[in-house]
Amino acid sequence: MRKVTKAIFPVAGLGTRFLPATKASPKEMLNVVDKPLIQYAVEEAVAAGITEMIFVTGRNKRAIEDHFDKAYELENELERKGKHDLLELVRGIIPKSVTCAYVRQPEALGLGHAVLCARPLVGDEPFAVILADDLLDAEKPVLKQMVELFDDCHNSVIGVEEVPREETGSYGIVLVEENGKGHLKITGIVEKPKPEEAPSTLAVVGRYILTPRIFRHLVNVAPGKGGEIQLTDAIAAMLEEERVLALCFEGTRYDCGSKLGYLQATLAYGARHPEVGPEFSTFLRHFCSLRSV
Repeated sequence: MRKVTKAIFPVAGLGTRFLPATKASPKEMLNVVDKPLIQYAVEEAVAAGITEMIFVTGRNKRAIEDHFDKAYELENELERKGKHDLLELVRGIIPKSVTCAYVRQPEALGLGHAVLCARPLVGDEPFAVILADDLLDAEKPVLKQMVELFDDCHNSVIGVEEVPREETGSYGIVLVEENGKGHLKITGIVEKPKPEEAPSTLAVVGRYILTPRIFRHLVNVAPGKGGEIQLTDAIAAMLEEERVLALCFEGTRYDCGSKLGYLQATLAYGARHPEVGPEFSTFLRHFCSLRSV
């Protein structure tokens, strides 16, 4: 089995929960302190050994391409003014050894369809899927944890975490069993079940490592709710042919697809930022003390 060197970033969504901020700017370009969500996602991929980034885009997503492109005018201006620290910061957004490719998702037909759009660029190789909405804060990057498990077992791996039962309707939910090696084998997966119908409270988060066999199932799976091609349904079909593992990752997840999760991430990352962290933490303590009076 080949190493995982490619990652798909589905970024064609409209980001309606953040309107009007996302009317003309991609939700993936929302900043947590001083970096956009998509950059955190790419940095996680780079730390896991990914060298080929594949962005599945849509209309109004040009800002993502520009962010990872070379900015000649900006670099020349920073160099002319002697702002070398900022110049290196801009040049280091993505390592020189990493390549970026972009493919359009012509219609909003679901996550499974977005992954299928990247098939010509992935080929017959295992690959990762990263949803930038899920900002995962971990000492060892979560995708690296997953790649290590994949390298050991050569099976598809899905990142999961426990959620309150009343929230199962917002996630893909998996049923698992231990396989005797301390690994969790997925025996069932269902998309957004009602709390009373959920097989467990283990929810799929926005990290996947998949074998190329998934493409065959994405082609054949029937459209689900809203006429969308669900990645969950394709994974369910793949379970009949090969083993898929769940990884309860070590780290904290911030759901930056929601306003509350985005604000929580901003507080957490701001409080430890090397430039503003101490002052920001002091402000937070003062603010909270005033609110409690």
